[in-house]
Amino acid sequence: MEGMLIRFWGVRGSVASPGPATRGVGGNTSTVEIRCGAAHFILDAGTGVRALGDRLMREREVRAHLLLSHLHWDHIQGLPFFAPLYQSRTELTIVSAGEEQGATRTALAGQMRAPTFPVDWENLPARISFRELTDGGCDFIDGVEVRTLRLSHPGGDVTAYRLDYGGRSVVYATDVEREATTPDGLREFVRGADVLIHDAQYTPEEYRGEVGPSRVGWGHSTFEAAAGLARAADVKSLLLFHHDPGHDDAAVAEIELRAQRLFAHTECAREGMTLGFDVEPERSVA
Repeated sequence: MEGMLIRFWGVRGSVASPGPATRGVGGNTSTVEIRCGAAHFILDAGTGVRALGDRLMREREVRAHLLLSHLHWDHIQGLPFFAPLYQSRTELTIVSAGEEQGATRTALAGQMRAPTFPVDWENLPARISFRELTDGGCDFIDGVEVRTLRLSHPGGDVTAYRLDYGGRSVVYATDVEREATTPDGLREFVRGADVLIHDAQYTPEEYRGEVGPSRVGWGHSTFEAAAGLARAADVKSLLLFHHDPGHDDAAVAEIELRAQRLFAHTECAREGMTLGFDVEPERSVA
């Protein structure tokens, strides 16, 4: 059995921020690729999914599951530029949880209608299907245990995902505001995870409004809150994610240092970062 591989293709929140000051961390919005043996998952389709799609075009065929946390633009805006969509040999299952029936398809098709995009969703050659997971439930996708937890976020809730495979686990919890209220069940949801990918868009000073306007109620966390959750839930490693577009490489590096004082096994996610794990075959699900 092959192991678990995590690769970051986009780590920004809100809006892409390319340029020399962000080259080290990367300027693309949220896209994370996870391979669990033969199972292939893409978490969110921000602008980072374009480069992922270009890489996947080297493969004979693409069969993947796109897990969407929510439908805000920075999490779906790269999908029209995902090259495998334009290949008939591509099979893409788009997964969500807690959305109204048809809402995901409507949102994705809507951003590809004239006059904003020249190719209509209905004309895509790829074989695209939709799958709605039970909110707070547990499903198996290609032998991988996938759990969901619905959390509060402005303009519509957001889904956190946990993938367990062969004794390894990764949690993707972006666009969550932990300072305002502690989301019910989140600590247990992430407990013991090998990797926690967690929103950390703001510094505590930014969040409280000591630097610029208060960000309370904007739907995002600080590195302080993420580190506190990782420590309380016995997480093995924390990857800070969804970096503010106004934070350059130096600012992100400073956030990383401050977070490591609170939880030593912390890094800021950067484009191109890859993590690999061996798995235990006897603990996998057929």
